[in-house]
Amino acid sequence: MTDEVLATRSGAAGVLSLNRPRAIHALTLDMVHAMTASLLDWRGDDGVAVVMIDHQLPADGDPKLSRGFCAGGDIAFLRNSALNDGGTSGRKFFHDEYQLNHLLMTYGKPVVAFMDGITMGGGVGISGPATYRVATENTKLAMPETGIGLFPDVGGGWFLSRLKGRLGQYLALTGARLDGAECLWAGLATHYLPSANLAQAKARIAAEPDNIPAILRELSSVPPEPKIAAHADDIARLFASDRYEDILAALEADGSDFAAETLKTLHTKSPQTCKVALRQLATSLTLPDFAANMAMEYRIGARVLTLPDFAEGVRAVIVDKDHAPKWSPATAEGVTDDLLDQIFAPLAEAEEWQPL
Repeated sequence: MTDEVLATRSGAAGVLSLNRPRAIHALTLDMVHAMTASLLDWRGDDGVAVVMIDHQLPADGDPKLSRGFCAGGDIAFLRNSALNDGGTSGRKFFHDEYQLNHLLMTYGKPVVAFMDGITMGGGVGISGPATYRVATENTKLAMPETGIGLFPDVGGGWFLSRLKGRLGQYLALTGARLDGAECLWAGLATHYLPSANLAQAKARIAAEPDNIPAILRELSSVPPEPKIAAHADDIARLFASDRYEDILAALEADGSDFAAETLKTLHTKSPQTCKVALRQLATSLTLPDFAANMAMEYRIGARVLTLPDFAEGVRAVIVDKDHAPKWSPATAEGVTDDLLDQIFAPLAEAEEWQPL
């Protein structure tokens, strides 16, 4: 086990607290394994009626270390795998992380995720499947993978494709950040609580696990106006197509400040990832269940991990921090249907993803 996840019992609750503050609680493979092991233990334990997922606050109160619920997965580890072992260890990470996502989705006991801070990538993967998803004034949720040449995985295909309008496609392509009020409006959170009420919420849920909806409702507050709601109609219209070139053309022709800003953002993103994301979300809507979605995402992940854009995107954003990635292909037109077909194709039977 690892001290980067603290698994404890509180009353009738099993509590998983992420404890890697210097990395904004980004998930390592050890953390994935520790969470999975605890969840499997608790699943058969009649003394555990609910699971809560949160993050440890730093003992010294350093505000720099208080920013995150979970900032994603261990991107540096994945890049190292792409460059040095042909993606073998990276594929193992994806495989086991996706098993954790699926375990949470199908758990059979209520899961409450407290998204009190940065919730990105892998953080969405462990909160999205939760029965109750609690946002606060500190929540900043995003799927920013188009900026690093990966793709919105960990169930992103399932969650984003099922949002109202074309909001999921907008979030997948732009990596836009939503605050807590916007998460509640979008349906990515089920409740909005002031962070000052979280300790009371957790204590009451541990004591009265049958009363979770009432407890969260009583401790909720009225969120601010969700800023993104003002652009809902624009997003539905401009992101209506599943063809990336059509979206770029619609934004180009629109003339509004919102369209111009959005187009500027998209010009910094990996064209390959944007096209992968659009096909991923469209395909997810045709799939029978979350396991089929995760099998699709594993096929994508197993391949894009070792394509040039991922190592280059992480170099530009995390390693050199020059924010000037050289994408390959460099344009939307350069990302062919043949390339997408290869990325989405089934793996050899022995290599396909399976749930636990």
